[in-house]
Amino acid sequence: MIVRDMESAAAAGRKIVSPDGNWDSTRLLLKDDNMGFSFHITTIYEGADFGMHYQNHLESVYCMSGEGEVETVADGKKYPIKPGTIYILDKHDKHILRAFKEMKMACVFNPPLHGKEVHNKEGAYELTAEAVTD
Repeated sequence: MIVRDMESAAAAGRKIVSPDGNWDSTRLLLKDDNMGFSFHITTIYEGADFGMHYQNHLESVYCMSGEGEVETVADGKKYPIKPGTIYILDKHDKHILRAFKEMKMACVFNPPLHGKEVHNKEGAYELTAEAVTD
């Protein structure tokens, strides 16, 4: 059994802050935990407005608090995000996330992250354990 809390995960180096200042992510479950997915609690800071394109991962995102929207780049459709909303990037959707009020999100990635990843220049996470900061 694995038991972790936010404070011990952060103290163990599992809290990552984005270089662009849009978010932080406490990675509670990672590839080395051998569960086949990773689980993170991510804070999207108020005013954040940034694109992502997870070409190497599928992601599900559940909003626990805050308010914002996610926009799919392919069709420009905007979806409101509020507590109780989940969005699922099941087709490697290129998207823009906006936080009108700070949002706390529970995120699941498949394949699992190694732990130090940040978005590359295309808004994706690499499949390696090293952080990418292009």
